[in-house]
Amino acid sequence: MLHTVLRRAAGEPVEQIQPDLFIPTGKRKGQNPSVASIYRHHKAQAYPETVEAAQADFAALRQRSATAPTGS
Repeated sequence: MLHTVLRRAAGEPVEQIQPDLFIPTGKRKGQNPSVASIYRHHKAQAYPETVEAAQADFAALRQRSATAPTGS
């Protein structure tokens, strides 16, 4: 992934980087990730504190939903 970040930092468009990337595991193993996935991953790497805050907020919402009375 570092190679991808360096290529992006050098100004290479994601569309040119995408064919060189491969998904290592899972249902799409061996295929190229979508351009949108590359952007999402890059964004998550660039703003890890934002991703962590969003995950914490989501967990808090799920906790409240699980403990809220049903109102019957």
